[in-house]
Amino acid sequence: MALADRRVGVAVDFSPCSKEALKWAVDNVVRDGDHLILVNVQKEGQYEGGETQLWEATGSPFIPLSEFSDAAISKKYGIKHDPETLDLLNTLAKQKEVVIVVKTYWGDPREKILEAIDNIPLSCLIIGNRGLSKLKRVIMGSVSNHVVSNATCPVTVVKHAHEG
Repeated sequence: MALADRRVGVAVDFSPCSKEALKWAVDNVVRDGDHLILVNVQKEGQYEGGETQLWEATGSPFIPLSEFSDAAISKKYGIKHDPETLDLLNTLAKQKEVVIVVKTYWGDPREKILEAIDNIPLSCLIIGNRGLSKLKRVIMGSVSNHVVSNATCPVTVVKHAHEG
């Protein structure tokens, strides 16, 4: 796949905070001519088809938005079909000249997102932050903190706005 000069990555798990990060990227970063690459990391062992085992080391091939919009294809990659996100992406594709693809990895999100940054390679990455308490961050480790500390490209963390 030939990639444009700017490859904007957004880490997505389709949680509310990753959707906020995607919306922020669309509103503030993505422009005509960009490639928007959604980086999705699934837990290991959640395979629908045998071919996904071949992609465990390198991630899936790039999945064009038109294919990703198909619920059966999303399921094949272990991704929950999310109409809200698909609507946002399809609207973006119509309004701007942006190529949108999804790349799925399996394993530890901290490591796989860093691999995606280097292997795609990404020009920048936008990632959501769940706003864990300090104690939970210490125990669980924050994916966004790890990525910010170790990434080889600029990383923007979009804080999750808590409903109050």
